[in-house]
Amino acid sequence: MAMTEERKRELLFSLIPELCAERDMRMEIDADSSVDELFSTFRALVNTRPAIPASEAFLSGQDELLQGMIAEKGITEVGDIAPSAVDLRLCLWRGDITALAADAIVNAANSQMLGCWVPGHHCIDNAVHTFAGVQLRLACARLMDEQGHEEPTGAAKITPAYNLPAAYVIHTVGPIAAGHPNARHRMQLASCYRSCLDVAARSGARSIAFCCISTGVFGFPQEEAARIAIETVRAWLDGQGSDMTVVFNVFLASDEEIYRTLLM
Repeated sequence: MAMTEERKRELLFSLIPELCAERDMRMEIDADSSVDELFSTFRALVNTRPAIPASEAFLSGQDELLQGMIAEKGITEVGDIAPSAVDLRLCLWRGDITALAADAIVNAANSQMLGCWVPGHHCIDNAVHTFAGVQLRLACARLMDEQGHEEPTGAAKITPAYNLPAAYVIHTVGPIAAGHPNARHRMQLASCYRSCLDVAARSGARSIAFCCISTGVFGFPQEEAARIAIETVRAWLDGQGSDMTVVFNVFLASDEEIYRTLLM
């Protein structure tokens, strides 16, 4: 059953004050605010929330809210995506990766691995952390504390996906190419794909969805990045003798056109 607007408002009116209270913040909530306005406030607060444990009451309300909102988006199963004519192990899908029920989805992270701290920023790191829930930042912080240093470019870490329909999130830091990739950037980008596949295989994942690593603010040219992604993935699958399903998830129409040309 779909979550009602009244239930969303009820949850948001309980969650926002607790987020403020954690940091001794004062915030007046307009009783006439729309659900969209309330969620924008909630999202901004969780985007800037430190990696600290949350109360059971908060997690219960947050989880109900996020799972309901994800369900409203419409969850896509990997098995429902048409395979590539070039390689039946590969798929192309344009949509919201936070609504994709793959065994693992890949998040384009930064070297701190704690998610995007810019309130409401339209990047995959922000979306994944927002809809997974505050548990994800805490899990990433624990991994980084154990590691004791920032995440190297081209490596990968795995965490539970919490409220997302995926089972796992695999976090990888792509190269910052700034529009002009060199040989090192190309090697690092290929390493991102291999590292994610290695981690996915060790976790027992049978499907993985890749975002377009490094092609956003990191400035790797889209077409070259797509060619590296497809070539690296196919080589890894062949080398491992694996039949893992690999979804190339795109959000922009321009990326969809590039991947469709290469895969279909």
